[in-house]
Amino acid sequence: MLPVAAMNESFLVNFTPQETRVALMQQGVVQELHIERTGSRGIVGNVYQGKVVRVLPGMQSAFVDIGLERTAFLHVADIWEQRSAGNGEGRLIERMLSEGQHVMVQVLKDPIGSKGARLTTQISLAGRMLVYLPQEKHIGISQRIGDDAAREALRQKLQTLIPSDEIGGYIVRTMAENACDEELAADIAYLRRLWAEIRNRAQLTRPPALLHEDLTLGQRLLRDLVTPETSRIVIDSRENFQKLTVFAEEYMPQVQSLLEHYTGERPLFDLHGVEDEIEKALARRVELKSGGYLIIDQTEAMTTIDVNTGGYVGLRNFDDTIFKTNLEAAQTIARQLRLRNLGGIIVLDFIDMESGEHQAAVLDELNKALARDHTRITVNGFTGLGLVEMTRKRTRESLAHILCESCPTCGGRGEIKTAQTMCYQILRELLREARQFNAREYRLLAAPAVVDLFLEEESQSLAMLSDFIGKPISLQAETSYTQEQFDIVLL
Repeated sequence: MLPVAAMNESFLVNFTPQETRVALMQQGVVQELHIERTGSRGIVGNVYQGKVVRVLPGMQSAFVDIGLERTAFLHVADIWEQRSAGNGEGRLIERMLSEGQHVMVQVLKDPIGSKGARLTTQISLAGRMLVYLPQEKHIGISQRIGDDAAREALRQKLQTLIPSDEIGGYIVRTMAENACDEELAADIAYLRRLWAEIRNRAQLTRPPALLHEDLTLGQRLLRDLVTPETSRIVIDSRENFQKLTVFAEEYMPQVQSLLEHYTGERPLFDLHGVEDEIEKALARRVELKSGGYLIIDQTEAMTTIDVNTGGYVGLRNFDDTIFKTNLEAAQTIARQLRLRNLGGIIVLDFIDMESGEHQAAVLDELNKALARDHTRITVNGFTGLGLVEMTRKRTRESLAHILCESCPTCGGRGEIKTAQTMCYQILRELLREARQFNAREYRLLAAPAVVDLFLEEESQSLAMLSDFIGKPISLQAETSYTQEQFDIVLL
């Protein structure tokens, strides 16, 4: 058995022909889950040769055909020419784009729900150490590299390695902080070669066409998710272990030594409790160790998280109970956001605290816990209603949207009409049918619970209606019907 609990940070990778799953473990606890299905891979980072199908001056946006089921969305703020204009007024989209125009674009956000993919014309290609910006000219340094001297040293080092014929710019990633000249030079060569291939394909293909597809989840794991704290990457597929070993050997040799092939009989995710964590991450209620709990509701517009004390009773007083529960909730919320990949607007309803000092401490705890998140986050303080508003950048579907769909019985409401409510609705419908059609008999097909109610408590109501319309009403239980489903057959 792998001693995962002894590790600071490790990745478990489960491969099947249908999907790839990656779990980030810290001290033996699942912190993040990444899932990519072979039949529906995300397209963030893909570069396309697109065709403008409609320009909307009123919205300062355009719809672009890149070969997907829905046209993609391009806003004027995401057009590189607009960003590089450098004037206060900006430029109008109708002066930059026209219907039928060919345009090279990159996907910023996957299609989510009813929304098409979001695009940008500013191309960026990520390597292990660097991000290449072929349309820019500057050198940027990751904000996570905080030391000014280190940032300037990296900038100077990169300038000496960039070829004299380079017209593009670069962003230095956090991974490059301790990189040697050979590693940086290899990344520069790889990114320049990749951009040349994309430009060649663009000249040879007609839109809509895919020019560059981002790496698979397994490859992106090695490129983007591995950090200096990562101690191992455990892979349960021999074939994919070999593929990733070759990929690492060519592009990121410093990661190769972390790769391990798991050969145990018990499934890797079962062994370390990841399957159980996935089930918990789909639940609406999250238990806290103290006895409190969270209620997480995800809607199309926003996600709300409600904190409750539950069965927790503090040692001293009620204020202390609330404070301790909110502190634990702040840590758990940060983990749940990563685990479930929740994005967009998020509203946190902590238990009301009288003390401003307690509010500040809970907010500080939340910010510290969120600092581990690689996704861009903004957190506002407590509002007048005692809520905390925050946003988390959303680029891919949440875990629930990948693994689940709306309940066919309730249609996503989370509730269904009671059998009694359905009885009264059916009685009204029978009366409407009787006034519209002159049938010999009316036969009701409904769920067993509804039919049982008509045979017992509501039998008198049904008999009164039958007398009123002067026609017999027969009942037939259908086990395949949901509680809200029924049919009236005219005989």
